[in-house]
Amino acid sequence: MTTTSSQPAIELAPQLPYSALRQLLSEITGDSKHLPSATSTLDVLWVLYDRVLRIDPQHADDPDRDRFLLSKGHGPASYYAVLAAKGFVPRAWLRAMGTFDSPLGYHPDRVLIHGVEISSGSLGHGLPIGAGTAVGLRAQGSPARVIVLVGDAELDEGSNHEAIAYAARAGLENLTVVVIDNTSSTHGWPGGIARRFDVEGWAATDVDGRDHEQIAAAFSTRHDGRPLAVVAHVEPKGSM
Repeated sequence: MTTTSSQPAIELAPQLPYSALRQLLSEITGDSKHLPSATSTLDVLWVLYDRVLRIDPQHADDPDRDRFLLSKGHGPASYYAVLAAKGFVPRAWLRAMGTFDSPLGYHPDRVLIHGVEISSGSLGHGLPIGAGTAVGLRAQGSPARVIVLVGDAELDEGSNHEAIAYAARAGLENLTVVVIDNTSSTHGWPGGIARRFDVEGWAATDVDGRDHEQIAAAFSTRHDGRPLAVVAHVEPKGSM
């Protein structure tokens, strides 16, 4: 089970509204922020932290907190912007992303960033870790929910298919995966990505990845005894 390690002491800032996110993103400069990968996740991340996840910056080590695992860690700029907006990290850190001694690297580091559950960026790791975390929390009788965000191209990794099969067979009701689909996968999925989860025994649903009401409603979908997959469709990579 993943836990949040000790991070540097910081003074947490007041929370900001959704309307501030674009400005926060603009404060992260340089091509290194992988803008298309980052912007594809922006609305889902906001809804998760604003309306779904039971976690706050003052109690980021609460053992019963929900766990959010960003498997799509190679484009963390939107993640950092949302963490700053929600008071997990200082806004001033955004301007120094990727610089020497900055806690905000090109991939998130759980040791350096308040509230980050896993260090990620190498594709295919988040969902297997999430499945293991869900097993551990269930064994402890914890009410915590595990939500993993992956990209559609990341599903090309075989480790994800093993996790998809296992999670359904294990009945991990406390596990949810949200797939950001910006049509960047190599081969695509016959019948769509949701079908890939459905045939393995998951509850699966498709949403508009920019519609906050649809996204929020999807995370409350009833899925007794099964893990849940939410496929959030956004504009194709490179179209923004």
